[in-house]
Amino acid sequence: MAMKLDNTNFDAILGTKDMPVMVDFWATWCGPCRMVGPVIEQVAQDYEGKAIVGKVDVDECGDLAQRYGVMSIPTVIVFKNGQPVAKQVGAAGKGVYTGMLDRAMQ
Repeated sequence: MAMKLDNTNFDAILGTKDMPVMVDFWATWCGPCRMVGPVIEQVAQDYEGKAIVGKVDVDECGDLAQRYGVMSIPTVIVFKNGQPVAKQVGAAGKGVYTGMLDRAMQ
């Protein structure tokens, strides 16, 4: 299951050095976000132990979205060693998200 990320745990999770971190910036009222949600959950299951997959509700944590230039949702960003290495704006298929993680693990 994707981890809920917020102001209390975001920086600590992002600082994880041994695996990439995928963050889905979303909101409950966003239709495309609701479509991507189950895909992100599946990616979280598939990559358990190999990557951290989390979700940030932009209504609760707008400052985190602002910090990474999230202007449209859903936006999914993959971080490696705390730095963004891949970004997908808008809904996409599972292969796009798994490809982002696979490249970050190389």
